Amino acid sequence: MIRRLFRLACIAAIATAAVSVFGQTPQFRLQQNFITGLASPVLITSAKDGTRRLFIVERGGIIRVVQPGSNTPTEFMNITTRVLSGGERGLLGLTFHPDFETNGYFFVNYTSVAGNGATVVSRFRAINNNSIGDPNSERGLLNIPQPFSNHNGGMIEFGPDGNLYIGMGDGGSANDPGNRAQNINELLGKYLRITPDVSGVDSNPPYTNPPDNPYVGVNGADEIYAIGVRNPWRWSFDRGGTNQLYAGDVGQGGVEEMSIITRGGNFGWRVYEGTLCTNLDPSLCVPANYTMPVFQYSNAGSSRCAITGGYVYRGNQNALPRGSYIYGDYCTGEILLWQNNQQVLMQDTSRFISSFGEDEDGELYVVDLNGNIDRILGNKTSADFDGDLRSDVSVFRPSTGVWYVLSSRDASVAITNFGADGDIPTTKDFDGDFIADRAVFRPSNGTWYYIRSTDGGNVSQQFGLDGDVPVAGDYDGDGKADLAVFRPSTGVWYILRSSDAQVTIRQFGMDGDCLLYT
Repeated sequence: MIRRLFRLACIAAIATAAVSVFGQTPQFRLQQNFITGLASPVLITSAKDGTRRLFIVERGGIIRVVQPGSNTPTEFMNITTRVLSGGERGLLGLTFHPDFETNGYFFVNYTSVAGNGATVVSRFRAINNNSIGDPNSERGLLNIPQPFSNHNGGMIEFGPDGNLYIGMGDGGSANDPGNRAQNINELLGKYLRITPDVSGVDSNPPYTNPPDNPYVGVNGADEIYAIGVRNPWRWSFDRGGTNQLYAGDVGQGGVEEMSIITRGGNFGWRVYEGTLCTNLDPSLCVPANYTMPVFQYSNAGSSRCAITGGYVYRGNQNALPRGSYIYGDYCTGEILLWQNNQQVLMQDTSRFISSFGEDEDGELYVVDLNGNIDRILGNKTSADFDGDLRSDVSVFRPSTGVWYVLSSRDASVAITNFGADGDIPTTKDFDGDFIADRAVFRPSNGTWYYIRSTDGGNVSQQFGLDGDVPVAGDYDGDGKADLAVFRPSTGVWYILRSSDAQVTIRQFGMDGDCLLYT
């Protein structure tokens, strides 16, 4: 009895040694279909107000909200009658004022029906304790005519300086026929920076221009922050480090590029596409006169067609290397990572990646224009029964075979009768849905029993002998826990791989060792 208690105490020491022992690398985890049933979603974001809500922008003109712990969206605001939607047009951007919690102001970027395709940037106000947006509260800030239907940009975001940044495409068609991106008297092909009025007194000007914008007081539009971009569809501020603005700029037909946008910078278009001289204005191809991209990749002759800018990862779940930049390509569905001057393919999906998104904790999401949102997950916790990526306080009472789980999401208590006296609890995710399954190992007959969290089905499988120590974990990297035991009498590990139902046998350790496992 004393020896068994010692083994159980050792088992409680959770670490990652078992993964290292067998040479496995933790898999990039993408929880597909975290949210489904959407209509052409183009953005997911948060209000940064402490509520942990997620807000989803649908191109047709609806903003939806998802409460924490839920994956069911409800309507936050509907302005479909004002939005000209289709192709690169629609409701394209959403951001919340830094003081949204107290003033209720949020801002959108959309293509206007009334304006015959013009870009409109407007301020709205939330009501009912900021639970819904009031469509009747609109106050327009900018109305920018668009000569063509494409290259609208669409992203808006408040920067660390409290000002509103707006990414504007070059106005469309191809090769910027109006040479707008280099024209400092036009707002197209630029990054804009303004200070919206949030005084509540609508007789004030709707915005002012920060006095250090590069063309304030000299020739050029006062709203301009940087020039020379083609179609900065998705971009973001790094929430850590020096809070730089990382921008993906969609290329013409040669390269896709990512730049760090700085005040007064000229990022080359239409003179340059990335580092390539376009020969549209060959006499201007002097590299020293422009800010070249941090990196670029070719789209010529490949299935890649458009970079979807993303985020620098600063989350708490260790889902990705901290400080790495995550982005994608719309046409291939590839999720890519940039760090240390290297581009790494993380996963090739079938998604049409219209955007990435970041929640209040810095965790990332992938938006599929076809109606789904996936969640990038970090290291799975050992006892996350409610799917919120936090371990739940839980106990198994052998005398009665009853489980008690206190949800970290809503403090509810779930009571489940599953098991018998003498069973050893072996909580893991056996069905791959990122939620822990109630599971036990019965030493008397070497049998595993667990309840699938996906559908409530009961599973039993004999694997092991009396005296074996259960050490279930994801040893094959497929996202599902494998049945596994350590036999102290021989120092041998037996692992039943969930990926192919084959058994791995490894001698490693000896009787009395303290086991560390995932």
